Amino acid sequence: MVGLLGSALAGVVFGLALAAPPGPMNAVIAEESVVRGWNAGFRAGLGAFTADATFFVLAFLGVVAFVEQFPTLQAVMVGVGGLLMLYFAYGAAQEVEGSFRPDGVGGRPDGRSDGGVDDNTGFRKAFVLALTNPYQILFWLTIGVGLLEPGRVDVLAETPYVGSELAGLLVVQTGSPALIAGFFAGILLWASGFPAALVTAERRVESFAPAVAALSALVLGGFGVLFLWDAVTTFV
Repeated sequence: MVGLLGSALAGVVFGLALAAPPGPMNAVIAEESVVRGWNAGFRAGLGAFTADATFFVLAFLGVVAFVEQFPTLQAVMVGVGGLLMLYFAYGAAQEVEGSFRPDGVGGRPDGRSDGGVDDNTGFRKAFVLALTNPYQILFWLTIGVGLLEPGRVDVLAETPYVGSELAGLLVVQTGSPALIAGFFAGILLWASGFPAALVTAERRVESFAPAVAALSALVLGGFGVLFLWDAVTTFV
């Protein structure tokens, strides 16, 4: 029982460590949260979660490992992701002006500031971006596949940006259903907690929503250019 609990907790840490760092997914979640409310932000988080669940099933079936054999296909997916990020960056930039509170008061009673845009928009945006995000693709081609097989994984070493500093701090056994369940629970925890924190901050600071929308546009635009460049250099 202790072993299962430890694996589950390690999985939660792993999921949080993977979901929390800044990137295009969190940019979409942030924009949806401050502009349209917690529900929209959570739905965007569910979009990224669903994409990871899809990758998990594909990894289990061996499809992810099969895709690894075709670098051209991966490059096309990265290029499509880059174009989508630029498109969504343009949409986020348009949200900046509309996200200012009228007369310095709070948002609408229903938690929206957009006149009733479908909350599922964020889900679709995050889901499509996650499916073409090379970082998530690379994760499931390597570490993600390893989660399914008996072995060991250095959980915090896979944290984006700071993994080298955290290597060796949390090493767990892979191939455990408890580890995988904890992993997805950690992602869900971030998908619900991150929007809640943003909405709370937005209610306290009048200029918070426009600032987050602008930052989201910059992050999405920057990653869009980066992904397009990566795709182009693959073909050149």
